[in-house]
Amino acid sequence: MASWGLVATVKTSEEKVLAFVAHHLSLGADHIWIYFDDPEDPAHAALSAHPRVTTTLCDADYWRGKKRHDRHQNRQSRNARDAYEKCSTDWLGHIDVDEFILPDRPLCDILQDMPTEQLVVKLEPFEAMHDPLLPDDIYTSREFRGAIRHEHWRFRRRALGDYRKVIRDGLLSHSVGKVLFRKGIPNLSPRLHSVMLDGIRLPARDWCAEARLLHFHAQDRQAWVDALPFRLARGAYQYQATMQEHLSKSTAAEIDDFYLTTQVLSLDVARGLQEVGRVITVDLRLREKVRALRMGALDQGVARPGPRVD
Repeated sequence: MASWGLVATVKTSEEKVLAFVAHHLSLGADHIWIYFDDPEDPAHAALSAHPRVTTTLCDADYWRGKKRHDRHQNRQSRNARDAYEKCSTDWLGHIDVDEFILPDRPLCDILQDMPTEQLVVKLEPFEAMHDPLLPDDIYTSREFRGAIRHEHWRFRRRALGDYRKVIRDGLLSHSVGKVLFRKGIPNLSPRLHSVMLDGIRLPARDWCAEARLLHFHAQDRQAWVDALPFRLARGAYQYQATMQEHLSKSTAAEIDDFYLTTQVLSLDVARGLQEVGRVITVDLRLREKVRALRMGALDQGVARPGPRVD
């Protein structure tokens, strides 16, 4: 079986970092590299002794001799390259702390079956939808919507209303996905959504048919509103000109309408998108996995992921 690991640069609450780690350890991750962008992050202590987790405080000592970029995206890429140089797994993935891999079968088997010449596996993103009726699960959602591209164009009006021309592909954040890449490739350098090989961006093949990337980007209504100024100025939305312009000029009431229209799935829309593979329904049971992590149940062995209920 192919071994695999993940690297993430984090700056969020302890329970969210633990949810990320616990979920992927439950899938069988051989090792996880966590870089704490805040060198005084208290979450570091909760993971520093775990045998399958390497934690790094990005303090002055860490950055000595390396340029600490102002843009967090550049710091993420630099940390991913650091982990790639150190890791011993067959594959490494570079994803964010609010992203969760959902494979149809053990990821080690999926990666083992990849052709030897294939260096990159690309995971399609599905964004978590807002549902205020769900019990808190750290990251809370059970419905995840993928991009609505041309082959599913008939769903755009029903899913996005008057904002269908504002949101690229129906996703608020990235639609290009994230990648897992082979270890031990000379001159391979990880980036945010891809890898460079000999200074040239290495194209990935089509989406992996047996695994997806669940992205908790906007499922928390208030957190999304609070993060909006940063995302418009320096985050993901600066690269989506139409949406950036629309939201920058919107009143609070208009922003609220935008969110409720695009981030809440009605039952009939959810069913229609589910039938064509654009909505995934799954219970990740993150609090349960975090409890198992704290009790040491994920130090060795593999638990089963949350059940698909679609």
